[in-house]
Amino acid sequence: MMDFIMVPCVVGIVFAGVYFIFSLFVRRRERIMLIEKLGDKLTSADIGCKINLPAFNTPGISFNALKIGCLLMGIGLGVMVGFVLNVVLESNSSNWNLLNVYKLQSAAYGASVLFFGGTGLIIAFIVEMMMKRKKKIED
Repeated sequence: MMDFIMVPCVVGIVFAGVYFIFSLFVRRRERIMLIEKLGDKLTSADIGCKINLPAFNTPGISFNALKIGCLLMGIGLGVMVGFVLNVVLESNSSNWNLLNVYKLQSAAYGASVLFFGGTGLIIAFIVEMMMKRKKKIED
């Protein structure tokens, strides 16, 4: 039944795995080069004091939990709306073909999940921008 989606999923998983392996090796090489550069400039007097790197000193707020939460909330709301549409379609489907009802139900579920998931991400983006503006005003 879902044969049409298995091939792209497998191909996507394989490409993602290969990309992840290459990125691991590249990151490892970059870290080794960074350590070698710092090792050349580091003296024995600097070992006792704290090394301050500018990129790691700035405190930042991570909005990943907000994004994931809004996405999952949107997906849940989309499934609920899809279920309501499914119930409405079944109550009005006395003279319809079963294949057409199945297509309408799957379209209702898919469209509502994608719509409300995207809406959740947009809401997370708006909240993130408002919080950043508020923080900038306070500073």
